[in-house]
Amino acid sequence: MTQPLKDHTALVTGASRNIGRAIAVELARMGAHVAVHVGRDTDAAAETMAEIEAGGGSATVLQGDLSDETTAKRVVAEAAAARGRLDIIVNNAAIRPEAAFEDLTFADWRRVMGVNLDAVFLVCQAAVPHLAQSPNGAIVSLGGLTGHSGAGDRAHVITSKAAIVGLTKAMAHDLSPRGITVNCVAPGLIDTARVAQGGTAPKHHDSRTNLVGRRGTTQEVADAVAFLCSPKARYITGETLQLNGGAYLA
Repeated sequence: MTQPLKDHTALVTGASRNIGRAIAVELARMGAHVAVHVGRDTDAAAETMAEIEAGGGSATVLQGDLSDETTAKRVVAEAAAARGRLDIIVNNAAIRPEAAFEDLTFADWRRVMGVNLDAVFLVCQAAVPHLAQSPNGAIVSLGGLTGHSGAGDRAHVITSKAAIVGLTKAMAHDLSPRGITVNCVAPGLIDTARVAQGGTAPKHHDSRTNLVGRRGTTQEVADAVAFLCSPKARYITGETLQLNGGAYLA
């Protein structure tokens, strides 16, 4: 098995389950040491690390609220210290509560912006000095289909995901002289364990269709992210990859 990310270190935020876990496991399979970040559920993060190690990879679990500047800097520093370098940032951590626009409080708005957007800015800014030392410095952030199409009861979530696209383009301009690529992956309907874990499916899922007639898998998202993190994607920056089974054409 070839390992194009051998000796690399990747920080994956929100990597305790679902898409984040799949990304962490795939990057480890490609040879990277993975810093598995979790906001609160360290038991779930330990499960991600165990899956990585069972496949012969290596990982570190890091915990903290990345919307806090001091914590974000600490997590990035600890990720870099694990193997003496930091090559890849995957911004996956996000929350997606639903509420009618007129019922949103400013506290609700700020909480979503903090986790979904502010944390991306803080982590990436702290990581730049490390990524600039890598021959394969890469940032990939997770957007979402509704950040482009819209949906009901998600004004705060949709705004944060749309902003990720703008931030991706801005960082691509600013960081290309440092040799860092910056891209976004925007998944559509993905088959995750959210409902099985006690959550509820978003209302807009009932009305979504696509050309392939099924939901995507977490592995398909992980494969797309891993490609953009790999040396094969060094000529790609500032882009948003739509991963939605042809939803725009349905």
